[in-house]
Amino acid sequence: MNLYESRLAYLYEKYRDSTCTPDERTEFMTMVNNEEATDELNRLIEKDVVISNADKIIAAPRANELFNLILEKSKKRVDDTRSLSKIFTLRRVAVAASIVFLLGLGTYFLLLNNKQKEPVAKNDATEQQRFKNDVKPGGNKAIITLADGSIVVLDSAANGMLTQQGGTKVIKLDNGEVAYTASNVDEGKVLYNTISTPKGGQYQLVLADGSKVWLNAASSLRFPAAFSGNERKVELSGEAYFEVAKNAEMPFKVEVSGMEVAVLGTHFNINAYTDEADIKTTLMEGAIKLKKGNSSQLLSPGQQAQLNKKDEIKVIADADIEETMAWKNGQFIFTGNDIQTVMRRLEKWYDIEVEYKGNVTKEEFVGIISRNVNISQILKMLEKTHTVSFEIDGKRVIVQ
Repeated sequence: MNLYESRLAYLYEKYRDSTCTPDERTEFMTMVNNEEATDELNRLIEKDVVISNADKIIAAPRANELFNLILEKSKKRVDDTRSLSKIFTLRRVAVAASIVFLLGLGTYFLLLNNKQKEPVAKNDATEQQRFKNDVKPGGNKAIITLADGSIVVLDSAANGMLTQQGGTKVIKLDNGEVAYTASNVDEGKVLYNTISTPKGGQYQLVLADGSKVWLNAASSLRFPAAFSGNERKVELSGEAYFEVAKNAEMPFKVEVSGMEVAVLGTHFNINAYTDEADIKTTLMEGAIKLKKGNSSQLLSPGQQAQLNKKDEIKVIADADIEETMAWKNGQFIFTGNDIQTVMRRLEKWYDIEVEYKGNVTKEEFVGIISRNVNISQILKMLEKTHTVSFEIDGKRVIVQ
């Protein structure tokens, strides 16, 4: 073992045992990002997770413990990994419990299997043929529908003043976001605008009160050009993250599918896509109150309210904030999601249609990957789990 391998082994053990200093953690992540470390890191992981016994591979005593540690760190290391990895590389270790995990360059992708998987049979087309119609990731795309019905296409509009709504100027800033700046308010007339993102689009908006809104793909927000009266009310469909400007005299309210979310000043995310089972409201900072019919619920930071189709509100005390915020931070994070859930997220961001053929895997996927890569890179990584196969046909992705 040379000096480089010795140092890697030392840092690996300290990182595994959560005893490394911040500087050692940075050094370890840098070494992991180096292809030179691949073979040695594989050896260290395999030594920790599995031992060979005659003609079979069985779990080492610490296999489950180490797997849980890796899974836990995969949720905590978003800040460590964000600048280190754009795509996955594969390292596979099999254990008796058939835990398969892909660990690469600080990015994780894990698959929980009930049994060992053989490679899924692919069609006769080569990989190049199957992915020849690759799909690029989404970007900043949106339109604004003004009070008079006219439309402004934001992604093609030049920076500067776009239009004026009453006493409010609508400006496209140099960073690409749109800001509403109110100089005076006409109390007698409220001018409503709607910003809408298509599939494959996202956008950031600054409302007239200074509140910031990040809109995810296939979403829309209806809002007044300037707020007046005793409240600030907007209407959402799809998904958005809000950073609400504080104003104790004018509560900020979000109407979404008949539910009202009321705040004074806070940071929160609402996922209200109609193809999802629940409307999820996740609070990062401050406090919010949700009301649906006769049901109401107060949320504290770190909590998530889930409203189901029966108008029942369930509160998750310790929400997965990283997963909730992944889309805004330019990532996909999967935490035990089935293939249909995975594909629904890809469908919105890559503006694709999904078709299923044959018996689709019921396995659950856990992983982190950038939203800024072509879809083929994600599909190829999913294929490496040997549970699913894909083909791109124009804007249609076939899952089999």
